[in-house]
Amino acid sequence: MTRELYFEMCEQLGQEPEEEKIPPDWEDFPEIIVVALNTFNLLGDRVAAEVGFIGKDYTNLPYFIDMYGVESEEQELFIETLMWLESRVIKDSQDLMKREREKIKRKGRGSKPS
Repeated sequence: MTRELYFEMCEQLGQEPEEEKIPPDWEDFPEIIVVALNTFNLLGDRVAAEVGFIGKDYTNLPYFIDMYGVESEEQELFIETLMWLESRVIKDSQDLMKREREKIKRKGRGSKPS
């Protein structure tokens, strides 16, 4: 949810916006975090048929570090951010695959002849 949507929702509900619930905007993040987010989105995905998303392809990472001019003192936070983002996407993919398998199992049980 963006700030604008949050403010619009509060207005429609007749509520005052709560400071701690206002979503952050790009300007609220340090530049290195924005660079990490952009890099994450540019990296290729590695996907396995039965498993789903298994991580990013970091082959081009040195190119992006150079392209964005990530300084050596920023690289630790940059890499940590990429790893954090990747772990979230992997978890979401695992959860989705699990739900889909459960749905197929339920569907299979319901179609058995009596």
